[in-house]
Amino acid sequence: MKQLLVHARLFDGEQFHAGKAVLLDSIHIADILDCPTDLSSYHNKHVQVHDLSGLVLCPGFVDLQINGGGGVMLGGQCDLSGLEQIADAHRRFGTTSMLPTLISDRWDAMEHVADLIRRVHRHWGENSSLSAIKGVHFEGPYLNVERKGVHRSEIIRLVEEDGTDAALDLLSHPDLGVRLVTLAPEKVCPSFITSLVERGVLVSAGHSAANYQQIHKALRTGISGFTHLFNAMTPFGSREPGVVGAALDDEKAYCGLIVDGFHVHPASLRMAIAAKEARAGKGKMMLVTDAMAGVGMEADKDGIKCFELNGASIQAQYGKCTTEDGILAGSDLNMMGAVRNSVELLGLPLSEVLRMASLYPARYIRMDKVIGRVAGGYNADLVAFDPENWQIKHNWINGYERSY
Repeated sequence: MKQLLVHARLFDGEQFHAGKAVLLDSIHIADILDCPTDLSSYHNKHVQVHDLSGLVLCPGFVDLQINGGGGVMLGGQCDLSGLEQIADAHRRFGTTSMLPTLISDRWDAMEHVADLIRRVHRHWGENSSLSAIKGVHFEGPYLNVERKGVHRSEIIRLVEEDGTDAALDLLSHPDLGVRLVTLAPEKVCPSFITSLVERGVLVSAGHSAANYQQIHKALRTGISGFTHLFNAMTPFGSREPGVVGAALDDEKAYCGLIVDGFHVHPASLRMAIAAKEARAGKGKMMLVTDAMAGVGMEADKDGIKCFELNGASIQAQYGKCTTEDGILAGSDLNMMGAVRNSVELLGLPLSEVLRMASLYPARYIRMDKVIGRVAGGYNADLVAFDPENWQIKHNWINGYERSY
């Protein structure tokens, strides 16, 4: 059945429009129309009409770093049902495209997750939140222990320990869809990065103790992004710009930002966004959540959510995820919260924030011809939210609608 979305304040991925309606035809956006004054003719044609008065209608959010949700972590024990719980949890907060992210794990867990993602792709197009899964993000295990964060040092290893050819085959298999790999460039051979890129993998620098010159060289081998800028990487300094300085100085590289008020101070984020824009123009800063299992999970009477990561106890309270030692362990952030924080904490225009949540990450994963915009021919992946309280009221994935 066709659907007509009316009376919303439409953001098409570039700008806001008033007085427009969006017509959905099955899994695609059919057209953008002037909002009809008489809707009865559409009802007579068996078109489902959604009155979105007072809401903002925009492209669905694209999150490239989701470790878990709904009480489930991605890993060797996760099954198809668990992955759907993760996708459902984030869909409630506007995420219609996502890359489930495996934090550094054993080889058998990496194989299991790769197989799981292949199985997910058989469900694309069905009325399931699994259709939001566009690929996979392997965050590690080829990282630098000096900047491990919550990753387990005994799991972090060199590529050669798994076998270079085997690692290339697993990480780059085309059946996985979009493939994103986070690694520490100083811990792998440059040819490994080049080989991944030649096979269509997006390679991002993260959990790295590299200096500016090392990152500068890695960018020439194919590094195209930086995972959770500022976190788990060498900081910007006056004499040594570090990973952060290299990320902001490069004109082509994309940067993921966790805007939860805990990972990075709002002032640092504002300055980084301004510096990147001055150097590269708009379009290179992307919102990510780095979300853990607590997103979409019920808290106890004290407002605490508890779950495990590789056998370690993690606690989420007041939006902050930590280990028992107080180390930040991912986030309890969702994409609607990231949008809200970017407006309220950073003072950014809503239009730019929505681009950071959809169009820019869609460009990075080379899917901006099908997602990230509200335009004819694009996937019917949309979000309608109340701008007064930042609550998701409706979303669509491949044209399938859910109300909240």
